[in-house]
Amino acid sequence: SLSSTDQTSSEGDMPLRINRTPTGVQAREAVPETDLDDTQLYFNRELSHLQFNIRVLEQALDEAHPLLNRLMFLLIFSSNMDEFFEIRGRLPKAVLAEIAQTAHAQIARQYEILNDTLLPALEAQGLRFRRRDQWTEDQQAWARAFFDNEIMPVISPIGLDPSHPFPRLVNKSLNFIVELEGKDAFGRAGGMAILPAPRSLPRLMSLPKELCEEGFSEYVFLSSMIHSHADELFPGMRVRGCYQFRLTRNADMSVDPEEVSDLASALRGELLARRYGSGVRLEVADNCPEDLASFLLHQFELDNDDLYRVKGPVNLTRMMSVLGDVDRPELLYRPFIPSIPKALKTGSLFDAIAKNDILLHHPFQSFTPIEDLLREAARDPHVLAVKQTLYRTGSDSPIVSALVDAASQGKEVT
Repeated sequence: SLSSTDQTSSEGDMPLRINRTPTGVQAREAVPETDLDDTQLYFNRELSHLQFNIRVLEQALDEAHPLLNRLMFLLIFSSNMDEFFEIRGRLPKAVLAEIAQTAHAQIARQYEILNDTLLPALEAQGLRFRRRDQWTEDQQAWARAFFDNEIMPVISPIGLDPSHPFPRLVNKSLNFIVELEGKDAFGRAGGMAILPAPRSLPRLMSLPKELCEEGFSEYVFLSSMIHSHADELFPGMRVRGCYQFRLTRNADMSVDPEEVSDLASALRGELLARRYGSGVRLEVADNCPEDLASFLLHQFELDNDDLYRVKGPVNLTRMMSVLGDVDRPELLYRPFIPSIPKALKTGSLFDAIAKNDILLHHPFQSFTPIEDLLREAARDPHVLAVKQTLYRTGSDSPIVSALVDAASQGKEVT
């Protein structure tokens, strides 16, 4: 007799499944052996990662989230896609083709969500992003003064001619390709130039309150100010067109600890090289002429599949500054204060965990006890070694500071 409703036995190389009903055995059904080499059984890692990023973008459409947090999700999608392109490495052509098809569709969708859904919703709440064709006379005067005082002294146009080859541009930097007409101060006929946007300047500026419409907080993009005053950078010449673009470079690192004598120096060199790796994606303004886009693709040794035309700023991530600039708590998640277990609120953490284990559930419970434990360990003379696995530390990490302190106290720190 069979004790379960679904039993499997073997006969030769074919597993057998016996389906049992209350009245007895009805049938013996042969089940083909699974071919574990069948690629249809597996998710592709890169495509699965891309689908995760799409789920992040979907949050921007979820009206259950506060409005500014919906904008945040859309901007996180930009950051995630930057990283996706930077570290995807060399992949089979079939996978690259599917990635390109999905990525093009979703990035176009991202800008549709921004332009058609989020920006109108933000404007209805008093947050406006002014295009240069919408500037008032007072705003134009302010932008002119900002350009003359803040942008002009630090921007460096680069003419393209036989004596000035195409410049080496930094990964993910904002740049403009400019079409020129006429002759420059040296009598050279116009052609093209590259304008790298100063990295020292923010990509988004808030307009002074007195220049904003009553009840509004208003912002202008650095790219708009450069577009509006590009003529001033080329005396005697006429700017026929000015189009923003941005190159994403391969930033994957490859360091074999077994083959280098000084890992820190090797990593330092690799980190520097990441800024100038081979191109993997070119973003251009959607109004950039075909011949200029093709020229840029040729310079970066890219194909048409690597070209992304965008209707808006080429680096949306920089809009994240708005979340910290606007004092509109009703448009954001309510602040959450994580709790600290009572046992960890007073006295030595070592004494507390000597009594019993304490489970911390982040982010609902505070991460502060972990930082405090490392600080206490750095000071405690009975601590001989600290071993810590870190993932994505901040630029001013209290954990790293505690580990450095422990090492300076003569403790073994890994």
